[in-house]
Amino acid sequence: MTNDKAFEEPRNSRPVSRNHPQEVTELRSSGRTQRIMMKKCKKCLLPDIVPGADIDASGECSLCRARSPDAQATSAASKYREDLEATLKAARNHPGSEYDCVVPLSGGKDSLYLLHRLKVDYGLRVLAFTCDIDLPPVAWDNIRLALRKLDIDHVVFRPAYGFLTKLFRYLLCNQEARGAVYTVSYVYAPLFEGAAIRLALEKNIPLILAGYSPGQPEPERMLYEFDPALIRSEDWTPPHLVESGEFSADELAAFYNPLKLPENTTFPRYLAPYHAWDYDQDQVICKVTELGLVQRSSHASPIVSNYPINWLMMFSDLKHFGYNPYVPEFSALIREGKASRNYWRLATPVVNFMIRNKIGLGREVRRSMNWLSLAEADLRITLPRGAYDPPLLRRA
Repeated sequence: MTNDKAFEEPRNSRPVSRNHPQEVTELRSSGRTQRIMMKKCKKCLLPDIVPGADIDASGECSLCRARSPDAQATSAASKYREDLEATLKAARNHPGSEYDCVVPLSGGKDSLYLLHRLKVDYGLRVLAFTCDIDLPPVAWDNIRLALRKLDIDHVVFRPAYGFLTKLFRYLLCNQEARGAVYTVSYVYAPLFEGAAIRLALEKNIPLILAGYSPGQPEPERMLYEFDPALIRSEDWTPPHLVESGEFSADELAAFYNPLKLPENTTFPRYLAPYHAWDYDQDQVICKVTELGLVQRSSHASPIVSNYPINWLMMFSDLKHFGYNPYVPEFSALIREGKASRNYWRLATPVVNFMIRNKIGLGREVRRSMNWLSLAEADLRITLPRGAYDPPLLRRA
């Protein structure tokens, strides 16, 4: 039974113009659950409770109102494309290595299509690399099918189960101010990105090419290319993990640290080709389906191919913030004409409903909580913004 005093009826329930898409959401604070009627931007679906959204009477958010042709962004994209084409050409048949590039392969649509483009369109010798951190079965099906179809070599790195369990549990119990998705993603991502760098160094491979779509990762972390200083001279061990005293030196050694490498080390470049190429989410799904890199188009959906623990991370952020943490990213793609508004208008409320009620794919919330021995009360924000970020990113 729900405590009536702890569960309030929706506020902001006055009639709202049809210009404002709506969704009922919940916010929990001090043991109270409050329902609110969340308005969304009529153009990009950004919720009004996202900081800075500022939806006006016409139904537009501040980002849509401010949107105009950005000559600087267009010029940057042109430079990225020019650099990427020259870099891929120069990397072909790289001397001293049997591979021209490493591609981190998650089994999602973007990394699958990137494999095809690099091998078929550019003629590169590709080494696929997967960091196996609780990948879902559909992602493994996609990986096996694509690798067989494209005839590409594959390396799998599987971190110790005990370490991952301890790491994920600690992160979810000690989130930084931006919540669970940011905290876990930006500790986990450096883990596999660093492992990809180590692989490239070991095999003398000049390029790592990631399937990050526009908006991934956070712009301060990467726009087209990881800052070479980050790869050459920055310890990637999350500072708070060191300060916490909860992790041994051997466990922390899982994170990349170039300061331990010889001074004459030749480092690879780490690029995101989709930041340079024209990108359309729906077209990528169509392409991987047409090319037979997935069994059916539904297997290319980011909803079904992502890491199962993501459902728990989204559950935590919905609890703390009231909106899905991936919505700002997809809203940005909608604004830029790179994702379907209609798809996300329908999909987002369904996904949020599954997460909150732990049904359908949302059952992964309960599975991950059981795996990590967590209760809902354990999902806490306890640390300031940037607590896990390397010093170079903190300064930025």
